[in-house]
Amino acid sequence: QSINFLFKFLVIGSAGTGKSCLLHQFIENKFKQDSNHTIGVEFGSRVVNVGGKTVKLQIWDTAGQERFRSVTRSYYRGAAGALLVYDITSRETYNALTNWLTDARTLASPNIVIILCGNKKDLDADREVTFLEASRFAQENELMFLETSALTGENVEEGFLKCARTILNKIDSGELDPERMGSGIQYGDASLRQLRQPRGTTTQNKQQCNC
Repeated sequence: QSINFLFKFLVIGSAGTGKSCLLHQFIENKFKQDSNHTIGVEFGSRVVNVGGKTVKLQIWDTAGQERFRSVTRSYYRGAAGALLVYDITSRETYNALTNWLTDARTLASPNIVIILCGNKKDLDADREVTFLEASRFAQENELMFLETSALTGENVEEGFLKCARTILNKIDSGELDPERMGSGIQYGDASLRQLRQPRGTTTQNKQQCNC
């Protein structure tokens, strides 16, 4: 399959927020029943079509436990996008968002595109964080925002695609340069073929023939 771009993504947030389940739902299209805490980092990838472009998302799912923080931080470097996850039924995971956000913008890139995901939307009866409060936090910190459910799959794909779409728009506008080291973006084979093809070669040849 011909790919236009490769994007490096992170899934970050406190332990127990459902990060691995979100990734599993996105890649396998089903809920991960027996999910244990991630040790260190896990990896998954999926090819998606965004705005007419074929993009391979390479996603690093990081452990949320403090004892793995030094390991997971090394994976932040050069990430183009991130899902910042909290659990809507846990005020504690919501309160920790500022620390995760600081880490992402300091260690990955100040230009990293982040979408805030309030996971476990299916447990609305146990909610501790309102949609409005999280929405305000997202606005203040220039983040996109969605509430998701790794269990039902609601908004899971949309979260990853929204992030990818924003990165593509920033490439088109020149705000993000895929050739900059540490951008978290690579050209796929399809884009490389277009780049290697000299522009206007056919018309030049015709002009030369007319001379």
